[in-house]
Amino acid sequence: VATVRPLYADTDQMGVINHAVALRWFERARAEWLRRLDYTYREFEESGLMLPVYEVQIRYHKPAYYDQLLGLEARLSLPGAVRVVFDYRVVDQKSGAALIEGTTRHAVVGRDGRPRRMTQEIRTLLERGIVQQGQQG
Repeated sequence: VATVRPLYADTDQMGVINHAVALRWFERARAEWLRRLDYTYREFEESGLMLPVYEVQIRYHKPAYYDQLLGLEARLSLPGAVRVVFDYRVVDQKSGAALIEGTTRHAVVGRDGRPRRMTQEIRTLLERGIVQQGQQG
């Protein structure tokens, strides 16, 4: 779980976090999920693969506000040969209430943008991450 305190620039005129900020938080949660495996998205790209987002779903349960301490959670579903799906929760660290939930679906592609099968090494790494997230609850 990563934490974040929204910046004033993240808010709209009503003092609520702008809806688009959730996508940045999802990206951060995804990056932190990989870092817990001692792996980075940069290393993923260095392997010749990329994970562009092709679908996003977001559900806003409650507003988030400037300077509110939030937890960012990411969970990976079992990866396919050419697809990866992450589920997210943004929670109020104080109350534990879910503020935002969402999903991103990613294609596994090469530098040319064409679908590529994930290497066995990367698949094994991601599967290890799924086991770890299951142990964390």
